[in-house]
Amino acid sequence: MAFDYKKEYKEFYRPKTSPKIIKIPNMNYIAVRGKGNPNEENSQYKASIGLLYAIAFTIKMSNKEAHQIKGYFEYVVPPLEGLWWQEGNRKAIDYNKKDKFNFISMIRLPDFVTKEDFNWAIEKATNKKKQDFSKVEFLSYEEGVCVQCMHIGSYDKEPETINLMHEYSKQNGYELDITTTRFHHEIYLSDPRKCKIENLKTVLRHPIKKKL
Repeated sequence: MAFDYKKEYKEFYRPKTSPKIIKIPNMNYIAVRGKGNPNEENSQYKASIGLLYAIAFTIKMSNKEAHQIKGYFEYVVPPLEGLWWQEGNRKAIDYNKKDKFNFISMIRLPDFVTKEDFNWAIEKATNKKKQDFSKVEFLSYEEGVCVQCMHIGSYDKEPETINLMHEYSKQNGYELDITTTRFHHEIYLSDPRKCKIENLKTVLRHPIKKKL
């Protein structure tokens, strides 16, 4: 049976609908940066998703390429994730100003995938698909201490869950620590094309630090 990160690491991908404080270790990702309203038909965000999955599946299928990647094992491609912010107001996202969004779209890489393996996959996908993958990068991100919660429903209603997260953090002696290197983080467990809006499942995660 293929290794499924969502099942094996439930603390990261299956939190409860009540906030919890957790420490997130360093993880490596395939990533694409961009900006603008993610809902627009030809948005940079939608283009980024296509780029990410092309590389993710090139790596996943590498076992058919004479085991190009050492240590390979069968696994389910981890879920799509996103780091989000707005210039000038990183600590609070205004969902009414989506045209001001900045993002880093990401898909987690298995630990055995190295930077060299990533470079191999970029070259392989470029030659096979005749497409430009220069925007795709290998990203290491260590979040550290965070508060997280499962949000059920529309993305536009995320502030309701975020408020609960921030209040929980305060009650436990922490404060928000979103900076130029620590971000509002979303992990998408549902496909909005196939799921009713009210049933969408999104992991919300915010970096925090102890109050002085």
